[in-house]
Amino acid sequence: MLKIIEKTKIWFSISLIIILIGVVFMISNKGLELGIDFAGGSTIRLKVPTKFSNDDKVEADKIIKKHIPDATTNIAETPTESNTMIKELEIKTKATTEEVKGGKVTTMTAELKEKFGKEIEVTTQDEIGKTVGKETTWKALGALALATVFMLIYIGFRFEVKFATAAVLSLIHDVLITVAFYAVFRKQVDLGFVAAMLTVIGYSINDTIVVFDRIRENQKYMGKASITEIANASLTQTMARSINTVMTVLITLVAVYIFVPSIRNFSEPLLVGIISGCYSSIFIASPFYVIFKNRGKKKAAIAK
Repeated sequence: MLKIIEKTKIWFSISLIIILIGVVFMISNKGLELGIDFAGGSTIRLKVPTKFSNDDKVEADKIIKKHIPDATTNIAETPTESNTMIKELEIKTKATTEEVKGGKVTTMTAELKEKFGKEIEVTTQDEIGKTVGKETTWKALGALALATVFMLIYIGFRFEVKFATAAVLSLIHDVLITVAFYAVFRKQVDLGFVAAMLTVIGYSINDTIVVFDRIRENQKYMGKASITEIANASLTQTMARSINTVMTVLITLVAVYIFVPSIRNFSEPLLVGIISGCYSSIFIASPFYVIFKNRGKKKAAIAK
């Protein structure tokens, strides 16, 4: 039987160090690298040839960044009114429409036409104001908070409050670890990140509930054992299942990350969050539950 609970301080220390490193980078860089969904900016869409590939995008990025240094690009297929699909290159920048309109866009488009053909043309150019960005930020935080609250209520009803509290703390841990990764490597936080975090929360809580369900079962059959022994036995029994599940998911995500670069803003935080979720369901959630359970017993003993 694995001795996991006895090493709680080690598991908590590893997580705390990673989170603190993220906090240090956030302070030194004055926050996270927010995308235009939150910070505001502008979006330019260019129609490109249907044969435009990811290799072409790499070459196009060199031209685009020459005129708009902070630009991020993405290939998208957009339906038309006649139900046909056109391929577009979406360019996002924190600069306002006023700052990039006219000469910059015209010169950039001309260079892209010379490189990739006359089919290239600007289809839309929109601006996202800072007010809209702030509104999006609050909605994103609200979505994360609402999901967490409902999970707290469900697990508290399905199991017990101590299980629910431990599970929610492990979910907060997963979000903080992913945020730390983004702070250290200066990755842009956008709506794809929020969608990924909601997905990670769902995955992580599922993995955690499997462990908690085994702990609850073992409490019936190991009545004389301590909560530490019960938790260790439950984690030992579910460890292989957790690792096999996360490895299967990671293989798929790595393939998506490599071969579908257009959704890396979604698959990248998923990769970090899924690994963190697997770690937290084993090394964070269960130790927290044991801590709460032992404190409850001490309070009950003192009350007597």
